[in-house]
Amino acid sequence: MSAFMHPGHRAKDPHAESALRIMARLLRGMERTPAVRLWNDAVHSAHPEPPFVLVVRDPALLRRLVMDRNPLQLADAYFRGLLDVEGDLYRALALRNHLESISLTWRDKLALLREALRLPAGSRHVKPSTSVASRIARRFSHRHSKESDRDAISFHYDVSNDFYGLWLDEERVYSCAYFKRGNDSLDTAQRNKLDHICRKLRLRPGERFLDIGCGWGALVCWAAREYGVRAHGITLSARQLEYARERIRAEGLQGQVTVELLDYRDLPGHATFDKVASVGMFEHVGLKNLPAYYETVRRVLVPSGLFLNHGITHDEEGWSKTVATEFINRYVFPDGELDLVSNIQRGMERGGFEIHDVEGLRPHYALTLRHWVQRLEQRSDEAIAMVGEATFRVWRLYMAACAVEFEAGGTGIYQILASKREGGAWPVPLTRADIYRSRAWNQRG
Repeated sequence: MSAFMHPGHRAKDPHAESALRIMARLLRGMERTPAVRLWNDAVHSAHPEPPFVLVVRDPALLRRLVMDRNPLQLADAYFRGLLDVEGDLYRALALRNHLESISLTWRDKLALLREALRLPAGSRHVKPSTSVASRIARRFSHRHSKESDRDAISFHYDVSNDFYGLWLDEERVYSCAYFKRGNDSLDTAQRNKLDHICRKLRLRPGERFLDIGCGWGALVCWAAREYGVRAHGITLSARQLEYARERIRAEGLQGQVTVELLDYRDLPGHATFDKVASVGMFEHVGLKNLPAYYETVRRVLVPSGLFLNHGITHDEEGWSKTVATEFINRYVFPDGELDLVSNIQRGMERGGFEIHDVEGLRPHYALTLRHWVQRLEQRSDEAIAMVGEATFRVWRLYMAACAVEFEAGGTGIYQILASKREGGAWPVPLTRADIYRSRAWNQRG
């Protein structure tokens, strides 16, 4: 039986009863129903130990939710501080699927509408400090011109170098880590990943190595320091470039590592690099531009060279409009697009590559994201001081939702190792034994 409690010291709110009845109906059927606390501290709880508490600070939100059960309304309200979650955020994310699956009779719809119309139409509790207007990507249309791609990268990555530094690892790697053991620290798992990539590419001293989308310089510096290559990285983020250049100077790698602000389509030359990696970048390319992306890599890669493409995939073909894709493109990755891994491989083969190795890392990314969320939450006060509460909430919800999506299998991530098709040459060893041979750094890690 539902329990309704109203604090005695507060005047009764005329909207509270309607709001609680709306929430009781909308939440019916969840495996474990959360508690709901309203703006006046009225509480609805169907269980003595609810998995989390949903805090509703605006009656107009419930009116809008009845009219349109799009879960994006809940996300937007969370970013604005009109909705909050106390307790298990991961369990709260189940609300998305629940709201999409609700089947209402016409009597239910009529009853909900009657209650909703008793609530105010306009929000009275919006705080200007929590506005997310500046963090909504309104101007992107998936054209993937050089200018729009540069703006999209800036939207996501130029938030603040210090903000990312709060919750990323020591190497500052913003992509899936590689956990040899489930209890590995994030720092160890990201070092594992950097070395795993270098091993797959069979990097050798003196080779020329290109990192497309080099981020804050972790991979180019690791490859130069640990494998003796001459590394070059490109990025579209001005803030990442600034950080990477300072890092190269600090590590004394000026003679081995260079980075520049450059679109992959503007890479000069032919057969310029022995090895090429792209880690967490090709999701930004756009599906229609993938042939040009593969052609660019093929052009700059030597005949016997290797190309490692590390990126996120989807469980559906193409990038159709859904709640999940709209959320990602609106608040986090404007113009980002994913596809089936089979389509990615087919595109690489059509682009003249022979595939040597495909490794799925889906559980690794779920673990990575949970580490990031935990680290961000632990330093929430610093994060909010740096970027504001709305941006902190966007990243917290986004990364938690991605962790759940990876765990459920709706999203995947793969490392694909390939080479140019050149007269039957086979540029990798007969087995993978060399990839798993121990190294001294791992003993230190």
